[in-house]
Amino acid sequence: MSLTDSQKTTVSTWIADGKSLAEVQGLLREEFFISMTYMEVRFLVDDLNIVFTEPEPEVNKDVDAQAEVPELAEIQPAGVTVDVDAIPRPGALVNGSVVFSDGVKLGWQLSSTGQLGLIPGDDADYRPNPKDLQNFQDQLQDVLRQKGY
Repeated sequence: MSLTDSQKTTVSTWIADGKSLAEVQGLLREEFFISMTYMEVRFLVDDLNIVFTEPEPEVNKDVDAQAEVPELAEIQPAGVTVDVDAIPRPGALVNGSVVFSDGVKLGWQLSSTGQLGLIPGDDADYRPNPKDLQNFQDQLQDVLRQKGY
């Protein structure tokens, strides 16, 4: 799709006025009856050598305060998390690590015979609480199912 010089000037003016690419796309359709995809508009702006920056969205202080809450929840350990290693240990079908709700991290492995075992960490006498152990087994089952085991 080629534009006339006056249309190109108009598009440049829209961008200089702070219009977004989506707005330019709509204006091209309304003003010039030219239908372009968002990507075609982006290429047009690049072809015209127009420096375009997406305007920063206005941040509402209330929304910003609410956005901080989930970040804090992600940092604090909540429950049990299970990871699967990309390379299996010798003698294991699959293995990985688990972090229990009290923050203790242990390794785990599943043998080719189907036997699940926890690999002791720094504290060889550590035993996770029964709720964490059940949560670990449930999550592990889901993770392994997703990975095709």
